[in-house]
Amino acid sequence: MKIAVFFVGALHDTGFNACALEGAEAARDLPGAEIEIVHGTPFDPAAMTSALTAAADRSDAVVFIGGQGNRVTPEVAARFPDRAFAIVQGEVTAPNIASYDVLQEHSAFLAGCLAAKVTRTGTVGHLSGHRVTPGLKGRAAFAAGVAHTDPAVRLVTGFCGTQDDGAVTEAWARAIAGQGADVLFTMLNAARDGATHACRATGIRQIGNVGDWTLADPEVYIASAVARIDLGVRRAVTDLLAGQTPAAVEHLGVAEGAVQLALAPDVDAALAGELATIADRIASGALPVPTTYDGPELELAS
Repeated sequence: MKIAVFFVGALHDTGFNACALEGAEAARDLPGAEIEIVHGTPFDPAAMTSALTAAADRSDAVVFIGGQGNRVTPEVAARFPDRAFAIVQGEVTAPNIASYDVLQEHSAFLAGCLAAKVTRTGTVGHLSGHRVTPGLKGRAAFAAGVAHTDPAVRLVTGFCGTQDDGAVTEAWARAIAGQGADVLFTMLNAARDGATHACRATGIRQIGNVGDWTLADPEVYIASAVARIDLGVRRAVTDLLAGQTPAAVEHLGVAEGAVQLALAPDVDAALAGELATIADRIASGALPVPTTYDGPELELAS
């Protein structure tokens, strides 16, 4: 079965796409899978639609990586009713569209709980790039985790419009630090280095996402909201090979081992235990994680 795995933006981005790529590469070992990696498409609806159409035309199935697929996949799938489509971080379904959602919001909520516990200034920050559904849900969950732990803690949050431009993210991270934040949760890809440089320069701690950034730089990263996007990709490819199209969105969260909050060695053991208890409550369904946010946002001039 010819399956195109479709990426938007930088492929080797040390973040979301890189993790998904690991899943796509691992899926090559599945019996019957002939995987093509499609990448280099810019974050532009027309460009995504055109490239996705071309990928569908030469494949039996397409796996779209990222929440951007929610916008463009239904139109293309309607033109190719004999092709199967899957969206990783998706929220739409159809007779030939399946969606798989790695619940980044679970680990983002835990990140918010941690940030509220360790802040000394009483202000924490959040920075993401594109305003897509997974990023919005992650921000909402982080904000909810902060409020759940200490409603008095102030949140400074913003979307800078890029996942890959380090100069932009450095400027935004410095601006958030300038607002008094001493902990910054980032949902970024190739542009993470800019935010990390700003955190090091301003002396604030960062909470990363997708991968475990505490292993790479524990001095800056106090934690990382791990999200195994690769597991979502593998699940999508497995279902495609089996001819299965789930009618409802398939969720992979704390309970499925797809997300966790990785902690740096200097996080207090007692606090780590508190966070583990909260994670257990999320996994059991006893603690629902909010996915909407209607609070204030930071805006910077271009």
